[in-house]
Amino acid sequence: MHHRAMPRAARALACGLLALVASAARAEEIEFHSELKGASAVPPTESKATGNVSATLDTKTRKFTYTIIYSGLSGPVTAAHFHGPAAPGENGRAELPVAALSLASPIKGHATLSAGKAADLVKGLWYLNLHDAAYPTGEIRGQLVRK
Repeated sequence: MHHRAMPRAARALACGLLALVASAARAEEIEFHSELKGASAVPPTESKATGNVSATLDTKTRKFTYTIIYSGLSGPVTAAHFHGPAAPGENGRAELPVAALSLASPIKGHATLSAGKAADLVKGLWYLNLHDAAYPTGEIRGQLVRK
């Protein structure tokens, strides 16, 4: 009877490991990118400033992690927000303020998104807007798209 117990224990261990691997496989990390420019702002600006956003979303935990790099703005950033849901050329509400000790480039941060906000992000309906004193509605903007 002892020789039969071992295979059952091995099968149970194997099943447990398969379940763990399958659970981990369902989680996905999606990468996003955006180019920030004045022409993408709504309404467009004449700004020569540029920038980019690199971000990831863990689909299981909905942890959104981002890095924003920019240069050439008219002045210091007074506010930065991820907006949505909105397609390029449309305005959306501020969905996620960029909360950082400093809004100087580069800005790094993370947040846990609601299921609805994560779905809008994945659908390409989020953009980043950088605001300053010269452009209080946003100097440069960029739509987040999947890499």
